[in-house]
Amino acid sequence: MIYNLDKINEMAEGDEAFINSVISVFLEEVPHDLEELESALEQHNHDRVYKLSHKIKPNVDLLGMEQTRATALQLETMGKDKASMEEIRSLFPMLKKDIHQVVEELKKDFDL
Repeated sequence: MIYNLDKINEMAEGDEAFINSVISVFLEEVPHDLEELESALEQHNHDRVYKLSHKIKPNVDLLGMEQTRATALQLETMGKDKASMEEIRSLFPMLKKDIHQVVEELKKDFDL
C-alpha cells in the first residue's frame, strides 16, 4: 500500500462520510488532472505543468504519498522554472504509475 490515511483520519475525527468524501474527490479529480498534465507535457506547456502539478500535490499529500508528493513538487518547480521538457517528461511516468496504483487500491479498499 503506497498510501496511508493518517492525515485524513486526523482531520475526520471519526467521520466516515468525510473520509469517503475525500477519497471520492481524489478518485474524481486526480486522474483527470493527471491526464491534463500529460497533455500539457505533450504541448510543451510549462505553465500548465506547473499549475497541474501544484494542484495534484496536496491531494497526494493528504493520502500520505510522500514519494509521489516529492515528484509532484519537482514537476511543479521544473514547470515554474521552465526546465527542459525532456527532463520534466522523464519524471512523469513515476507520478503516473503511483497515482494509477493508488486509484486501483482505493477503489478496491473502499469498494468504489
